[in-house]
Amino acid sequence: MRKVLRWLLALTVFIGTLSGTAAGAATAARSGPTDIKDRLLSIPGMSLIEEKPYPGYRFFVLDYTQPIDHRHPDRGTFQQRITVLHKDVSRPTVFYTSGYNVSTAPSRREPTQIVDGNQVSLEYRFFTPSRPDPADWSKLDIWQAASDQHRVYEALKPVYGGNWLATGGSKGGMTATYYERFYPRDMDGVVAYVAPNDVVNDEDSAYDRFFTRVGTKECRDRLNAVQREALVRRKPLEQRYARLAADKGYTFATIGGLDRAYEAVVLDYVWGFWQYSLLKDCDTVPADAATASDEQIWNSVDTISGFSAYTDQGLAQFTPYYYQAGTQLGAPTIHFPYIERKLIRYGYQPPRNLVPRSIPMRFQPHAMRDVDTWVRHHAAHMLFVYGQNDPWGSERFRLGPGARDAYVFTAPGMNHGANVAGLVPEQKSLATERILQWAGVSPADVARAKPLAKPDAGLDGRDAEREPALRP
Repeated sequence: MRKVLRWLLALTVFIGTLSGTAAGAATAARSGPTDIKDRLLSIPGMSLIEEKPYPGYRFFVLDYTQPIDHRHPDRGTFQQRITVLHKDVSRPTVFYTSGYNVSTAPSRREPTQIVDGNQVSLEYRFFTPSRPDPADWSKLDIWQAASDQHRVYEALKPVYGGNWLATGGSKGGMTATYYERFYPRDMDGVVAYVAPNDVVNDEDSAYDRFFTRVGTKECRDRLNAVQREALVRRKPLEQRYARLAADKGYTFATIGGLDRAYEAVVLDYVWGFWQYSLLKDCDTVPADAATASDEQIWNSVDTISGFSAYTDQGLAQFTPYYYQAGTQLGAPTIHFPYIERKLIRYGYQPPRNLVPRSIPMRFQPHAMRDVDTWVRHHAAHMLFVYGQNDPWGSERFRLGPGARDAYVFTAPGMNHGANVAGLVPEQKSLATERILQWAGVSPADVARAKPLAKPDAGLDGRDAEREPALRP
């Protein structure tokens, strides 16, 4: 009898303990932060830069403390800028990166509109102000950047507990793919737009083939003629370039002089047109380059390539990209059979010539091969979207027999701004349905295969982070 009483007493104490714990947890939950700003700022290492109002959302610009080296987190930290476009903690979350700087204006990428969700946007490490000081450039690689995303995801997942999708365009699409390769258990799906895949850096014949068939012969001939004419008129147009440089304070120490910079801008011209323009825009290109004025040739090249691109001031913002192109990502080289060799003095500039010599660089040929092999054999819940007339799609990601629920689609007639909305109807419907499925929305919404949020011109602009030619 005494044993029974002791057992009942112990059981009562145990139940009381459980009840007390549950009550304590409930009290703690009630006393914890409930406002989304407070919840975000309760994350260790998170600090507020500013909050900006936007109808139907709350938008935060934040700093997050990251290790400089994720392999050795005790060896210093830096502040990485992120933004959060908050819809509701019950909605899916889209994790976006451009691969460059982050915009501090509220914006919404296509997958965010499709799933009507939250959006977390991350500035890529080493793009200012998200750069360690002093900068150890050896810590700028695709694994370290993927680890930045992983830590941000782990910090925010307790707040945004629904499904997560990674996305990005161009270098951002590459970034989303690398993140999935190194942390395949984080995201529920990946939507990578116009993501180049330079597996073998020294083999770029795919680009040369692209430029022989893109668009129409009439358009190609117009562009080629203007490009060649800009080199024929090198002397007078470089004089104009020198005056512009003097007026703007441009210098050319990194690339090695105004002459090299001028040629680099001109050689970008045809590529830049197809990257950002459409076939209908050929009407804006001088029809007869030989009889066009210097002003017309200058304006066409400047509009498409931009004469500031290879100045020290133009290159400085993109030093992290050129560093990565010359150490892991690779960079394209194309040829110009319609231009006499005597007119081209330098050819395409390698990334090494676009990064200050004080920064050491060594190319790692295994990096892209590793990612390409992984995508071919292990891609799951991944969608790649390319533009038919985008030169960056010449070397693209492809799927192998090991891929599951993964797709590569091409938007007809589109350029570097290709998106799901530009796909042919069957592919558009399938892509939208898969994005919704991966986002974990209701079966009824998946079945409709339509974007859940209404278009918003203030949020949905795709050109907000357009980069100059020859930068993906």
